[in-house]
Amino acid sequence: MVEPIRVLIVDDQLRARKSLKALLSTWSPVGEVHEGCNGREALQLVEELQPDLVLMDVRMPEMDGLTVAAQIKALWPRVRVILLSIYTEYRGQALAAGADAFLGKDDAPHELL
Repeated sequence: MVEPIRVLIVDDQLRARKSLKALLSTWSPVGEVHEGCNGREALQLVEELQPDLVLMDVRMPEMDGLTVAAQIKALWPRVRVILLSIYTEYRGQALAAGADAFLGKDDAPHELL
């Protein structure tokens, strides 16, 4: 049996976090879904929870998603990181920072799943 995917959603906008959580709850491989609201909290939660996947906004207070992605991949290389933004010009920077993928926030939901 395959273990459920543990996900951490990090976005400074509550509505964005709740929307992603609702979407992920419809997908059977997902088990636990946790939330964080900024980059510093993301690092603390990754250390504490050891999620399989981090879905994270690029632009956040305290520490941006590009910086956090690079640190997550350096410290916990097995953790998958998908960066999200309404600003698609961040795609190249996200991948250069070590993100496993980049999605625009207006991309179709099935692309995330």
